Amino acid sequence: MPIGSRILALCLWGVLIAAGSLLASPPAAAQSCSLSITPLVFGDVDVTANAQVNGTATATVSCTGSALLPVGICIELGPGSGGGTSAANRTLTNGANQLHYGLFSDAAASVPWGSGAWPAGGASAVGFNLTLSVSGTGSRSVTIYGRVYSGQATAAPVTYTSSFAGADARIRYGLLSFLLGCDLLTVIQSTSFTVSANVPATCRVTTSDLNFGSVGVLAAPQDAFTTLAPTCTNGTAYQIGLDGGLSGATNPTARRMTKGAETITYGLYRDVARSQPFGSTLGLDTLTGIGSGLAQTSHVYGRVPAQATPSPGPYADTIQATVTY
Repeated sequence: MPIGSRILALCLWGVLIAAGSLLASPPAAAQSCSLSITPLVFGDVDVTANAQVNGTATATVSCTGSALLPVGICIELGPGSGGGTSAANRTLTNGANQLHYGLFSDAAASVPWGSGAWPAGGASAVGFNLTLSVSGTGSRSVTIYGRVYSGQATAAPVTYTSSFAGADARIRYGLLSFLLGCDLLTVIQSTSFTVSANVPATCRVTTSDLNFGSVGVLAAPQDAFTTLAPTCTNGTAYQIGLDGGLSGATNPTARRMTKGAETITYGLYRDVARSQPFGSTLGLDTLTGIGSGLAQTSHVYGRVPAQATPSPGPYADTIQATVTY
């Protein structure tokens, strides 16, 4: 046999041995990832305080597969069952009632968290690369930041929710860097979680001083008025009562301003005619109303009736206003 032919045979044999060695190697472990997200609970949101309320949830991705291989992961959050005009303006609902909020990837609420499956959301998914350990496992947790916005004073006092499932709460993953684009990560796994907030029935009231001014002789009635402004959640029934002052008067028309041991009798009323006393007995002489979520200005009418004039000087009393709802 020619020498050249023997060399060719040996080379072919070597290739066959190498190929056989490759075929005998165990296959690479398939990558498998799962996603879990804790509920995002804003708790009580006092909309009458006109302040934003923040909350957080935790998204955890767990993967198994070939040791030391990186897995590209993108976490996508859609609009949820409550919907939304954008990732920064989602909606919690209770029937026709709505409460607006946003989901973000940073505590400053400057980077909205969106999804490639929700182009109208105007925000990207959150991605990272996860390198598995020598045992072929790995996990990573990230924080989802939520914010209920201020400026929703007229929201009704109910519990609001939005549910996330399927395309609204999922990961895309694969053996590529997430930096190449979430669309290239073709394996999808979804989970479910909820976002909730409770708007409790709430009332607050602000008051202003009532000043009868300077009077020389109390030979005729002296009138004055002031304002108080209750702010109660939309649709909340309330009553405002005024106590008897420092003297503990039980008759709303016979309160007393004092200067030392001397007194001046006066009354407080709910109407300009001074015919409806303003006291603290619920359902009898209190001011009633239905909240709108905004401040509702009401008047307190005062009258000092004609009476014997005490010695000159400043006379004063302190009244406590209580709102019951």
